[in-house]
Amino acid sequence: MDPLVFALVGAAAVLHVSWNVLIKTSGDPRRASTLGMAVGAAVVAPLAVVVWLASGRPGIPADAAALAVVSGLIETVYFVLLSAAYRRGDLSVVYPIARGTAPLLAVLVGWGVLGEQIRPAGWLGVALLLIGMLAIQQPWRVLRRPTGRPADRSADLAVAFALLTGLAIVAYSAVDRVGVRLVSPWLYAGIMWPVSVAGLVAWAWLARHEPAFPPSGERRPGAVVGLLTLVSYVLVLLAYTLAPLAVVAPLRESAIVLASGWGAFRLAEAETSREAALRVGAAAIVLAGAAVLAFGA
Repeated sequence: MDPLVFALVGAAAVLHVSWNVLIKTSGDPRRASTLGMAVGAAVVAPLAVVVWLASGRPGIPADAAALAVVSGLIETVYFVLLSAAYRRGDLSVVYPIARGTAPLLAVLVGWGVLGEQIRPAGWLGVALLLIGMLAIQQPWRVLRRPTGRPADRSADLAVAFALLTGLAIVAYSAVDRVGVRLVSPWLYAGIMWPVSVAGLVAWAWLARHEPAFPPSGERRPGAVVGLLTLVSYVLVLLAYTLAPLAVVAPLRESAIVLASGWGAFRLAEAETSREAALRVGAAAIVLAGAAVLAFGA
């Protein structure tokens, strides 16, 4: 395999973890996400117009535009759910569950709904994902702890929101796989990104009745999130031009271990070194499951 693929996807994974860390550690994850998407839209939308003009103003198929709008709305839901998870739970728990749920759900939907066949290696990947996520979540702790503690309820809600975030990832990934085949990825992103920003702003005003963006003194993390998100997106697109999805996808999921390690050790989310090692080890099992699914399902 071209070493450039590893470099591109590895850099994208690091950037993906970086903007998640910034959202997690910001004063308000949802507002930081909204500002980040707005910064990304401010770059992508004009670039899409330039690409469109330079390409001779080609027609944009109505179904491609519709899919881009749908994807933007799903991205809105994704950031709302991810922000809700980060407000309540640890990066080293939320990130692996959210990212690991996506390939697991994709395979189970394909098997249970679409009637797709899964090879034995694919079932091994499913088992590894389930084992890894259970090791991170540790649902058996419920039997050993006092009931009704606010911190415990918050952690449980974080897991629930992380699982729903994984469902949103499956949804927008499925839409995007079709959409980018109908129109240039840049034009597609030029529609999707502003729609997502509009959705996040509307959510802030209609559902929560609060400002959509962070106060002026807290905007730097959100702005950096936007730039990191955009660069990560571009790097993955470049990797897709050099290697198939089955190769790029598991390499991208290396971010699971990076995020778990950063949260457990750097952010001191784990109470003991043993728990920190357990979280990183469980994240590595999730990564192995995602890789096995990509190559063996």
